[in-house]
Amino acid sequence: MTQRSCSRRHFLAGLAGGLLLPVLTHAADEAPKAPIEADPVVVELVQRADAIRFPRESFQTEIIVRNYSNGVEGDARTFRVLSRGNDNTIVLTLEPATERGQALLMRGRDLWVFMPSVSQPVRLSLAQRLTGQVANGDLARANFAGDYTPAVAGKDTIDGKPALVLELTAVDRGVTYARVRYWIDEADSRPLKAEFYALSGRLLKVARYEDFRELAGRVRPTRLVMEDALKQGEVSVLTYENMNVRDLPERMFTREYLRRLQ
Repeated sequence: MTQRSCSRRHFLAGLAGGLLLPVLTHAADEAPKAPIEADPVVVELVQRADAIRFPRESFQTEIIVRNYSNGVEGDARTFRVLSRGNDNTIVLTLEPATERGQALLMRGRDLWVFMPSVSQPVRLSLAQRLTGQVANGDLARANFAGDYTPAVAGKDTIDGKPALVLELTAVDRGVTYARVRYWIDEADSRPLKAEFYALSGRLLKVARYEDFRELAGRVRPTRLVMEDALKQGEVSVLTYENMNVRDLPERMFTREYLRRLQ
């Protein structure tokens, strides 16, 4: 084979490879990914942090959300949250008076909003914004252990406390955030900080768990500060005014029952 023929052969092979590469890469992207196997020890750690944030039993809590822009307080809203286990939640709007009677109902990862002026409930996304920096899922669902696959990403120090840094990857697209970076106190598993990311990888907001005191028989964070990572100075502060363990029957968490609350 002449040198000219050999060079032409190499050129055509390279060209074919270049044309096929995007196709092969695209096919690889679409191939089903094997499920991530989580370390049971790390899963248990997330479960302990979940149980510190909220009781494992059915409970009721009132939450005031105050929104700030560049340090100036804006609107405020008060919600009552009724939660049964990790999968059934009702979020009732108490204030402002103009929105009283509005309710969110979550069953599993299905979420509906009920409004007095609308006859039929409307399906919502957990990721949709409720108020300020607070998404629907931030109030309606707080089951990190069930919604994400955790892995240890390293260690850090938060306010002088040694912390484990966990990488939480969403189990599917139905959860509130695609990815969460989660700081947990190494000594007692208390949640300290979280970063919430979109599917694109963009950081959406940063949360800090503060003001730990006893609620519902356990020391828990009673203040959650959420800062917008895209708009500097936009902050929402959630204050848990009270929290009580109480029996909440399954029949409460139905659309028929919510209609009676309006």
